[in-house]
Amino acid sequence: MEPDAIDPSRPAPARIYDYFLGGKDNFESDRAVAEQLIALDPEVVRAVRENRRFLGAAVRHLVREEGVRQFLDIGAGLPTQDNVHQVAHRDAPDARVVYVDNDPMVLTHGRALLDGGNTTIVQADLRDAAGILDHPEVQKLIDFTEPVAILLVAVLHFIRDEEDPASLVATLRDALPPGGFLVLTHGTADGVDGKLKAATEAYRPASSQLSLRSRDEVEPFFGDLELLAPGLTWIQDWWPPTPITSTEQKGLYAAVARKNP
Repeated sequence: MEPDAIDPSRPAPARIYDYFLGGKDNFESDRAVAEQLIALDPEVVRAVRENRRFLGAAVRHLVREEGVRQFLDIGAGLPTQDNVHQVAHRDAPDARVVYVDNDPMVLTHGRALLDGGNTTIVQADLRDAAGILDHPEVQKLIDFTEPVAILLVAVLHFIRDEEDPASLVATLRDALPPGGFLVLTHGTADGVDGKLKAATEAYRPASSQLSLRSRDEVEPFFGDLELLAPGLTWIQDWWPPTPITSTEQKGLYAAVARKNP
């Protein structure tokens, strides 16, 4: 499948995220939104990097401690350092990873990082969760009768309420076998002043809008899954905690949850 045309005039979440991480796969439109967000709250860069740290920590834990060998990374974003397959393959070269993103630029650049038959990337959208699960490349690489981790890292806050994110996540949860995991981070305005809420306006020109949610709104995404310690927490407090001296950094919730028999 060839990617759709890339529109450099319209900012995209994956490319804005890439700019925050110091990447070069972004356009002027993306940089303009990113700089607007930084002006609103300079801590946004650290929050994005914390999100990346959490992703690596969660994958390492699942590989080393839980024996997971399959990962479905939805809303994967542009490739950067320590991608999911690179983290997983350090401990488990047989781990299988499918990246999913709706940005055609992600598909184009993602193909360059693939290192073998146990890693692939597909262009698809979380808004069609069932379509992702049924995608031939997903079905080819992921065995849903064996433990699999579904990663929804910094993607659900780009799904508006009217797009029914609860139903989309439920579809993915239902596909998890016993021993499967859901890994999730989500943007929030809890515990901060109005500057972060203003970030939603900065995303208005982007291909996906920003929908920040409270802890009470994020927690139900896990349904009856068992939250691993320390539960649903600020991203910098998820085990192992990051060595941050300031207690003021907020902005993202994070958790890893297991599906029990």
